[in-house]
Amino acid sequence: MGIFTHACLASTDLDRSRRFYDAVLAPLGIVNLGPFLDQGIGYGRRVPELLVLRPLVGTASPSNGATLGFKAPYRTAVILFHAAGLAHDGADAGAPGPRGAVAHAFGAYLYDPDGNKICAYCFTPPSSDQNPSDAE
Repeated sequence: MGIFTHACLASTDLDRSRRFYDAVLAPLGIVNLGPFLDQGIGYGRRVPELLVLRPLVGTASPSNGATLGFKAPYRTAVILFHAAGLAHDGADAGAPGPRGAVAHAFGAYLYDPDGNKICAYCFTPPSSDQNPSDAE
């Protein structure tokens, strides 16, 4: 069970952010759940857990030192997440690969089009990495 009810990221251009997040979150099984009130877009598996919103006051700006991390079901999903981000106006902040913080950690980092830092991580051993669609 997670520890957050939701997370919010600000965007200066919701259409651009929608294209980016639709693409990068799809390999992780996270989908666009549609408009969130009249302020932005909700993403999740069943309920909106990530909200990409227009700022209520001022302009959107990324937080220095903040990173929002997503769970990936398998290592290939991390690679697909990163590639989709680069193809949709994101910038590299750390190529897919092993990370030393936790056993079997495999992650990738991106900056979204507004400069927010995000990442995807998988913690399964390399030998158990399998795309669920390949298992059928």
